[in-house]
Amino acid sequence: MEDQVKNFVLRLIGYAVQRDISAEKLLRASNITLDELTVLKKPLTAKQIDDVWFNAVAISRDNLFGLHLGESLQIQALGIVGEIIKTSRTVGEAVTNAAPLAHIISASIELSIFRDDHHFSITFVPASGDWAQHTAEIQAVDLLMVLVIHELDGLLFKKLYPSSVSFARLLDNPGEYERVLRCRPDENAKTTQISFDIAYWDERIIRSKHEHQQVLLLEEGLCQNTHVTDRALKKRIYNYIRSNSYLKMVTLEDIAGNFNLSPRTLQRKLKNEEINFQQLADEARKNLALMYLKDDSLQIKEIATMLGYNEVSAFIRAFKRWTGTAPAHFQKKKHLL
Repeated sequence: MEDQVKNFVLRLIGYAVQRDISAEKLLRASNITLDELTVLKKPLTAKQIDDVWFNAVAISRDNLFGLHLGESLQIQALGIVGEIIKTSRTVGEAVTNAAPLAHIISASIELSIFRDDHHFSITFVPASGDWAQHTAEIQAVDLLMVLVIHELDGLLFKKLYPSSVSFARLLDNPGEYERVLRCRPDENAKTTQISFDIAYWDERIIRSKHEHQQVLLLEEGLCQNTHVTDRALKKRIYNYIRSNSYLKMVTLEDIAGNFNLSPRTLQRKLKNEEINFQQLADEARKNLALMYLKDDSLQIKEIATMLGYNEVSAFIRAFKRWTGTAPAHFQKKKHLL
């Protein structure tokens, strides 16, 4: 368990680096050494973990840091999805088996699951009654809520939309929560909860797709040393698009929100680096498509879905624009080489 907790903290710091925050500065402010995270067996204290959250929010000046971390983090990177998949056949079983693993994100938050004739719901229950006054617990709850949605996407190989989302507190920016959680949130509710249509509960999970998600994670080098970063914004945006293009189209608004910038500011900053968002998005999607097309087990329809295209024809047109050839022709040519 301790290795998983440290792995999560490393992911948090890696995301902070992507946001142009110095890993050394964040670790120093949180009284943690890199050796404590990567070499020493001594566990991190609860205060150290809380301090990482607090300082990440403070240094980034992003009160929605946990929400944005969840948007960019795939739980496969924490090394636990494989265990869930091994013991689960359906979404209901996977959600039930995953609930006890919330302690990896926060030891003070429990997940409670219930269902009725129309919905199944995951309730987030912090141990402290005044949790909404504590930065670490707010951020951890936000993160867990986003991970629930994104991992259900991966289990079913399609984009899911919650029936309802509620928070037992006021929100700083409800519109941003709606963008990330795909549902307009209720504030000051009795519970912090996310609900889905009961029809998903008994759907069988698609195991094979997680192998391809793992390939993507390895390809992106998400285990890279967290204190090394390219400060060029275009490189960080490119890496973000590549790492977050599974089953969805990353938009300018997604990037701006996740990097705590306005779309106009983001466009201006990229222009200063002599590039625009569409160029970066095309390059990232093209390279992902080329990588996927090298996998003989993937059909073109599946690749289109993995890249977030609703129609195969739209993916084919985009691929022709990028490369001058059709995806099927590229696959056939690959076998002739």
